Amino acid sequence: MLKLKQVAVGAAALGLASLAATPAFAQNKQITLCWAAWDPANALVELSKDFTAKSGIQMKFEFVPWPNFADRMLNELNSKGKLCDLLIGDSQWIGGSAENGHYVKLNDFFDKNGIKMTDFAPATVYAYSTWPKGSPNYWALPAMGDANGWVYRKDWFAKPELKAEFKKKYSRDLAPPKTWTELKQVAEFFQGREIDGKKVYGAAIFTERGSEGITMGVTGALYAWGFQYDDPKKPYHMEGFVNSKDAVAALEFYKSLYKCCTPPGYTNAYMQEGLDAFKSGQAAMMMNWFAFFPGLYKDEKVGGEHIGFFVNPGQKVEASTLGGQGISVVSYSANKDAALQYIKWFAQPDVQKKWWSLGGYSCHKAVLGDPNFPKTAPFAADFLKAMNGVKDFWQEPAYAQLLQAMQKRVHDYVVADKGTAKEALDLLVKDWEKVFKEEGKL
Repeated sequence: MLKLKQVAVGAAALGLASLAATPAFAQNKQITLCWAAWDPANALVELSKDFTAKSGIQMKFEFVPWPNFADRMLNELNSKGKLCDLLIGDSQWIGGSAENGHYVKLNDFFDKNGIKMTDFAPATVYAYSTWPKGSPNYWALPAMGDANGWVYRKDWFAKPELKAEFKKKYSRDLAPPKTWTELKQVAEFFQGREIDGKKVYGAAIFTERGSEGITMGVTGALYAWGFQYDDPKKPYHMEGFVNSKDAVAALEFYKSLYKCCTPPGYTNAYMQEGLDAFKSGQAAMMMNWFAFFPGLYKDEKVGGEHIGFFVNPGQKVEASTLGGQGISVVSYSANKDAALQYIKWFAQPDVQKKWWSLGGYSCHKAVLGDPNFPKTAPFAADFLKAMNGVKDFWQEPAYAQLLQAMQKRVHDYVVADKGTAKEALDLLVKDWEKVFKEEGKL
C-alpha cells in the first residue's frame, strides 16, 4: 500500500501539481510508499527513480515482509497513522478501507487528469479499485496484476526415460497439466523419485495457517470446480454454494494432493517455503504467484532452460486465484497532492510498459493488449490467460474475520485431519453467516 505527501498549497487549486514540477519547487518534498517486501517492490524502487527525476519529489519506501504485511499496514490504517502516503494494499482490503475512510476516493482526480479506468484490464479494475464491487467508485489505481500460477521443472519433464515411463503408465505425454486430475498424476509420478542423485517430491502447494496461505491454495482448486461464495441471486446466502457437492469434491481433492505429493514436513507452507522447495531442487512443480516468476526465470540453478510455467489447471471450469494490488492515497497523509502526482505519473502507458519490463505486472491495456505481449516473457501468455479468469476472496470490510474462519476450517481438515470436507465447509458457512449477521447483511 502506498501513502502520499502534499506538493504545494497551490496544487489543490490546480487539481494536481504538474508532473513538470521543477526540482527547485519539489526538492524538499518526500513521500513514502508502503508495500510488501518482495521482488516487485525492488522493481518499483528502480522505476520510481524516473518519477523523482521528473518531479523532484523524493521517494521513501516502507516494505514489510509478507507474513507481517497485513497486520502492520492494517494497524497503521486503523490508527490513522501517517507513515504511508501511498499504499499498495491487498485487494481484500478495498471494502474496509473505503468504508472506514482510509483511502482517498479517486473519481474526481481521475476525471480531472484524463485517467480512464477503461484503459485497464476490467478484472483488475473490479478487484483492485471498486467499492461497492463493480460500481464506478474508485479507491485505487490498478498497480500490480497477479494471480496464482504454477512453475515446473521443464528439464525433468523432458528426460526421455521419464517421458517414456509416464506415457506407458498414463497413455499421455508428460507435459504441463491442464486439469487438477492430471496435475495429481504428475505429482504422484515424481513423488519420492530420485533425479540426478536426489530424492524429489511432486508439488509444493500452500498449507500455511497463520495469514492467508492455505485459503489462497485451496481456492485455486475450489474455483476450478466452479465454487461460488454465495447465491448470485441472493447475496450473502451461502448454504448450498460454499458447501456444495463440487466444493466438497474440490476440498477433498486438495487434501489428497497434500497427502500424496508434497515435501516432508510441509504443514505450514506459503510463498517462501514454496520458493525454497523449488529452488533447492526438491519439487517438480510449485504453486505460487506470478509475481515471483521473473526472479525464478533468472535463477542460475532452476531458471532459464530448467523451468517452465503453466496457468492454474481447470477441472469443470478454468479459473485462477487472484493476487495483486491497487495503489491508493492514504487519507491521513499530509502529502496528498504529491501522492496524487505519483498516481498520475504511474498511470502513463510508457511508465506502465517500463514497469512490466522491470518485473512488475502492469494492468494497463497498452501493455497487456499489445499483440507481442505474450512473447515478451516465457510466462506472459499464461499470465494473460490467468488474468482473464481470476476470482477473488471476499472484499468485505469484515474480510479479516471471514479469512480467519476459512484458514481455520480448511487447515483443520486438510492438514490436521479433523472431520470431513463437508463438515469443514458446513462449519465455514456458519462462521460466515455469523459475521454477516453482525454486519447487518443477513
